[in-house]
Amino acid sequence: MRPLTVLTGIVLGSAVATTFGLGSTLIVFLVLSREMPEFRAELPMLLVYVALFVALTAIAGVSFIGQARERPWRGWAQLAMWGALAALAALYWSTRP
Repeated sequence: MRPLTVLTGIVLGSAVATTFGLGSTLIVFLVLSREMPEFRAELPMLLVYVALFVALTAIAGVSFIGQARERPWRGWAQLAMWGALAALAALYWSTRP
């Protein structure tokens, strides 16, 4: 396996794990939001991050398949994945207090 394929697999695995963690947190917050109103205030931002990480996971998955199977479009998929990852990092750091 080529190094870029391994690196793409690492990004994919990290995105899947983060998406699962955020999705699980969303479910817990939805269940407990009736009893704890402060959870309700966190739901909009949590939904945004769940959606963004689902998108990153999908892009990374397509990119990994393109790399593993050496498809001609794999360069575009890599560009999309790294761009999405950079945009997500920029969004995260811009929203920090």
